[in-house]
Amino acid sequence: MAIRPILSALGRHRVAVSLIVLEIALACAVLCNAFFLVAGRLALMRIDSGVDESALATVALSGCDGCGHADVNGRVLGALRAIPGVQAAGSVNTVPFGPRAGYAGIHLDPDGTHWGGVVHFYTADAGAIEALGLRPVRGRAFAAEDFQPIDNFLPADAQVWITRSLAEHLWPGEDPLGKDIWSAGHFRVAGVLDHFAVTDPGRSEEGLRGADWSIVVPVGGDAQSGSYVLRADPRDLPGVAQAAREAVARAVPESVVDQQQSRTLAELRQRHFQGDRAMAGLLLTVIAAMLLVTALGIVGLASFWVQQRTKQIGIRRALGATRGDILRYFQTENLLLASAGIGLGMLLAYGGNLLLMDVFELQRLPLRYLPIGACLLWALGQLAVLGPALRAAAIPPAVATRSA
Repeated sequence: MAIRPILSALGRHRVAVSLIVLEIALACAVLCNAFFLVAGRLALMRIDSGVDESALATVALSGCDGCGHADVNGRVLGALRAIPGVQAAGSVNTVPFGPRAGYAGIHLDPDGTHWGGVVHFYTADAGAIEALGLRPVRGRAFAAEDFQPIDNFLPADAQVWITRSLAEHLWPGEDPLGKDIWSAGHFRVAGVLDHFAVTDPGRSEEGLRGADWSIVVPVGGDAQSGSYVLRADPRDLPGVAQAAREAVARAVPESVVDQQQSRTLAELRQRHFQGDRAMAGLLLTVIAAMLLVTALGIVGLASFWVQQRTKQIGIRRALGATRGDILRYFQTENLLLASAGIGLGMLLAYGGNLLLMDVFELQRLPLRYLPIGACLLWALGQLAVLGPALRAAAIPPAVATRSA
């Protein structure tokens, strides 16, 4: 089909053409960035925490001033391990999706000149490591002498496990075992975990890329108190978690059980990503609204043009144009409008992403989202114009030529 007559006809309706092109461009820009944001939220919500969340629960205490770690741990862990169904329990500073408790910057040299990033330190005793089910995929297990006392925030010197993603970030292409890290102390890598998420993946200083940047530091049983993790059969866990909160309240009456943080890990995950689910739902609503508005605009403009061109269509039919020719005319016309809008929309999408990167520190928009938005709008345009085009193709030549 010749394109020049279509462009000539569009040139006589510049205002309407400009408005529909701008509408499609705006829709393209919004859709590409919205799809990118939704995909990021969904990927974040599917993050592998590295532990069996269905079998784990936490109990947290607050307000126990002057309590000794060894005394509190002895009473709490004794009460927890006496509960039928508890398979393991231990003291830990926090758990994935729990409260922020161990973020710190690290360096790869003692002088602090080689910055490694902001990571999360998990301090855990032997019981907590057993309860969490942590096992290195490379390196060795912790020995009894590796469990050190805490000097302020962390042990002064300790063997640690780090996650695979953190190892690849710090020493790409190198063997991390035996490597040294400096922060509030000196640490040497004894093992590598496949996964172990930070407490608030996606919201830490390193964003989504640092969602798995965790370091596990073994500490002694009297090094910390107040936060505990326990393992039970997933079928028994709800009842065991409730019994654990009650048992700990009885064991340490001078303290208060933090009900908000004393949950199963599945509940902590659900609460942690509540805002992300709401944001994804809101963005999907925006996408649906933009598609609806764009489709209605295309339908309205095409219907208006069909009405305005009734006589022209009738003449073409009388000269031998088939229904298929009329249908292809309107579809080609819409394809040209959509292509112009999509081309402009891609520029707006990229520019909008740069603005979001600057204001909200988002990641750069991957180029694959541009053709996704383009194909969706092309398909939407063809579907939206199909109804008016079919009505145009159905106009009998005799009726059309008699119209004013």
